[in-house]
Parts: sequence; structure tokens; C-alpha cells
Amino acid sequence: MSSIIKASRSNRKPTERENGGKKGEVVLFGTWASTFCTRVELALKLKGISYEYVEEDLTNKSELFLSLNPVHKKVPVLVHIGKSIAESLIILEYIEECWNTTLKLLPEDPYPRAKVRFWANYYDQKIVPSFYIIFGSKDKEREKAIEDLSQLLKVFEEGIEKDFPGQSPFFNGEILGYLGIVIGSHACNYQAVDEAIGVALISEKNQEFLSWVNALKNCPLMGETLPPHDKLLARLSARLKST
Repeated sequence: MSSIIKASRSNRKPTERENGGKKGEVVLFGTWASTFCTRVELALKLKGISYEYVEEDLTNKSELFLSLNPVHKKVPVLVHIGKSIAESLIILEYIEECWNTTLKLLPEDPYPRAKVRFWANYYDQKIVPSFYIIFGSKDKEREKAIEDLSQLLKVFEEGIEKDFPGQSPFFNGEILGYLGIVIGSHACNYQAVDEAIGVALISEKNQEFLSWVNALKNCPLMGETLPPHDKLLARLSARLKST
């Protein structure tokens, strides 16, 4: 696995974490601003899995990276003992299944486990794209997109309270779980988006969701793993200016 690291264009030195296998056994290819990479890092840290990180330049993807994810050509990619896994939700489940003797990210009972997967999929399929639509729109179109997001979040709030009453914001007791990782890795960056576009991304109608996000932001591991606020804001602002 060390040959993978040597062949990669890393913008920072790979970091090894404690408690989890030989150096080089687990390698994460990502980019610092990616929500989807953040969620994989959170899962690895929660499980105490030793890993090395390679920052991939998405404007000039390496041949190695493209060989690891030839179908979608996107980060994150997790390499475990020389085998690559793509797509963040799939990676989270892979981590849960491979390191199943450590802290659990998903319920062991099949029914709540399926419900967690359902709402994680809803979040990725409905809510995440809405953030991008708001970011890329203006004026009346943006107002409508914010209202549409509010309606989607309402469905999410009500569904979560029905299926997991009293279990927010971590959805895994007192420890961050699969669904908390999915929500927090993405929504905890909302203030940087607010500042970049100059309007509130999440409506005041969605106080329940905001309370979950703010609680997740106060989780020390979340703060350690999320992109730095100022750096992310600068990146988002630059992207807005270029469009």
C-alpha cells in the first residue's frame, strides 16, 4: 500500500490514526472541502481505525486515482488492503461491516437499521442537491429554492421524529452514529454558505433541524474534522465570483 501513497499527489502529509491495523492498510483519497470525504473521516475516527489520507487535486486527477474509481471518478475513495471502494454511503457501510467489533454506527436490529439507511438516502437524494440549487441560483429562483428546501427538511424532521423519537441529534445514543455523520458532515457547513450567498440557507421554519445541526457542531470530533470555516468561505466566495 505504500506504493499507492508514493504514486499520489498529496497536498499534505498522510496522517496515521491510532488503534487500527498496519500503516498503509487503509488509505482515504479525498479533498478537504468535500462533505462526502468528511463523513468517511468521521467514521474512521469514530471506529479508531488507523488510516492515511491523500489529498486529490480534482482539477488534475492522478492516473492512480482514476484507476481506483474509473466509473464515477469522484472522491472519496477508500482503499483497504489494496482494494478500492467508492461512494460515501457505501464506504460507511463497508467500514461498519469490516470493523464490526468496535463502536457501532448502525443499529443491530434490521428494522431501525433499514430506517437509518432510508433517511440517509433521502438526505443525499433530496436535501444535498437542494443546497447546490440554492447556491447556484439568484433572486426569485433562490427564494423558491430555499422554500423548497424548507419543505424537504420538514418531511425529514417529521420522519425522523416518527422513526427515531428522542434519538436526535446523534441517532446512536450519546455517540455519533451513521445518520448523525451524514447530516453533520454536510449541514454543519451551512453558515459558510449563508455568508457566501448573503442569505439564510435554512429557514426559521426548520428549527428542529437547526437544533440538530448546532448540537452536532458542538461535537468535538465534528469540529476537528469539518473544513475550516474561513477557508471554506473563501472557496465558496471564489466559486460564486467565477460563475
